[in-house]
Amino acid sequence: MAASPSITRTLHCLSLFRFIAKPKPFPSSHAFPFPFTSRTTVQDSNRFRLFSMAAEPKESTANNPGLRATKDEATKGYFMQQTMFRIKDPKVSLDFYSGVLGMSLLKRLDFPEMKFSLYFLGYEDPESAPSNAVDRTVWTFSQKATIELTHNWGTESDPDFKGYHNGNSDPRGFGHIGITVDDTYKACERFERLGVEFAKKPDDGKMKGIAFIKDPDGYWIEIFDLKTIGNITTAPA
Repeated sequence: MAASPSITRTLHCLSLFRFIAKPKPFPSSHAFPFPFTSRTTVQDSNRFRLFSMAAEPKESTANNPGLRATKDEATKGYFMQQTMFRIKDPKVSLDFYSGVLGMSLLKRLDFPEMKFSLYFLGYEDPESAPSNAVDRTVWTFSQKATIELTHNWGTESDPDFKGYHNGNSDPRGFGHIGITVDDTYKACERFERLGVEFAKKPDDGKMKGIAFIKDPDGYWIEIFDLKTIGNITTAPA
């Protein structure tokens, strides 16, 4: 009985296979530096992943899973406007943020029924704010990177009030805000003269040239300048 065409083709392929010394990996559709085959190991995969990461900027979507390259059109007008701290005593806090850090009070909002006040501070010139109270509120909320200090009335004179959690003791969460200064060392010399409490002085630890001070409620504030921040972060960059 004559062999069927399918059997004949199979025998022919097997005879050719005998003369192939070593099967070559399947060609990839991309120019991978490490060809992916059925025999690809975990080590090969990791090598390829590291190669791909090195070829792209650290800030690329390829190196940051979850990061979206295309922003939703609905977010086009969004910007970072404020960070809120709860404070014990507005008199003490306002003196620190205006006197020590040089911020201005942009807007104050009082809520008598709920017994709390909000103080918005920043580095904008308050002279450019509208004179109308409502317009000034809108102007304040249009500024970038402001501080909102929230004072719940009575905490400043309550002997049983223990203060707020600053996020830097267990359980840790919130870390700090950051302030750019002209010269970190000169700024810290001034802070010392003013009696400001330090969490880290510029020459403490491994990261030289960066300092952390504390506000009256214990919140951390990072202090750095543009002349040294690039050198300090060269390795992790």
